[in-house]
Amino acid sequence: MNPQSIMDGGRRWLTTVGTNMPRTVVTIDDRVTADEAFRLAAAGTGLAWHGDFPGARNLLAAMSRRCGTAAGKPFRDQRNHRARRARILGRLLVPLDPGHVLPLRRGPDVREACAEVFGPSETPSLISLRELLGVVGAHEWRLKGVEIPALGAKIHPHHGVFSPVRGEYVDLVARTPLPAKELAFDIGTGTGVLAAVLAHRGVERVVATDNEPRALACARQNFQRLGFNGIETLETDVFPPGRAPLVVCNPPWLPARAHTPLERAVYDPGSRMLKAFLDRLPRHLEPGGEAWLILSDLAELLDLRTRGELLTAFERSGLEVVGREDIRPRHPRADPKEVTSLWRLTSRATPVPD
Repeated sequence: MNPQSIMDGGRRWLTTVGTNMPRTVVTIDDRVTADEAFRLAAAGTGLAWHGDFPGARNLLAAMSRRCGTAAGKPFRDQRNHRARRARILGRLLVPLDPGHVLPLRRGPDVREACAEVFGPSETPSLISLRELLGVVGAHEWRLKGVEIPALGAKIHPHHGVFSPVRGEYVDLVARTPLPAKELAFDIGTGTGVLAAVLAHRGVERVVATDNEPRALACARQNFQRLGFNGIETLETDVFPPGRAPLVVCNPPWLPARAHTPLERAVYDPGSRMLKAFLDRLPRHLEPGGEAWLILSDLAELLDLRTRGELLTAFERSGLEVVGREDIRPRHPRADPKEVTSLWRLTSRATPVPD
């Protein structure tokens, strides 16, 4: 088959990851070979699929196999390979009609999932098949929820908000003795799972912050579903005003560049959030209070940060380690050597709040 340049140029581009619509888009169907599709996508051409939906998924899988693997290579090479793979696979596109109707034969009903992420639609659009599958998968997680044993209930993640499937960090917050129960700050709350655990443990007032509106919307819905209507939420870069006797933060663990909004929960370029948290923490921690910093040592295992650099960052910020709780990962895809730690920090001084 010879792919043809797309003629229905009135379709708008849908994305949540900030990619641009390919400058050149051609229409294809099940007559195109996987080799030809991969060659075109690797060269930057968008492929607008007009066959049936299972055929599109099969082609995506075939293109993925042609991307090869970076297993066994250094971390940065693996990241570069994943980014290139995402760019290539992201160029297989599917149409959506007004109302987010997928017009492909044997296609699923994606209307509700797309409306949750993109809002209502009155115009035809194009979306990466890979991203559409992510939107649908996130919708299913949102409906199903993630069981949190420490709560005896489920947390329902939204699209673009990191799901608490790595439950060991939740267990650390659930089992570490509380220094106080009158007030706690949860910095970078995400789904709100840690704020909910603190409230479940009897903390009377919890202030949960995040700089992502979609995360705060997700957290608010989870608090309401769980009956924790007293948890306050605030959109801010790091800290709310004032001080607290307990400050909890589970920042991104890896000092590397994030390629998508969701990856910002895992990757923190230059350790920006970690440094901001540590540098400003003494101004928001009550005298005698504790900060619980939850970090995996995966960055150390990948040679992205040393333990000495972390301890030096504590020292430079005027912080003292008064204890540490460790836990091994349970997730089957985690590095078996990885350890997640809850660092109990106190301030050696009492600066004026900012």
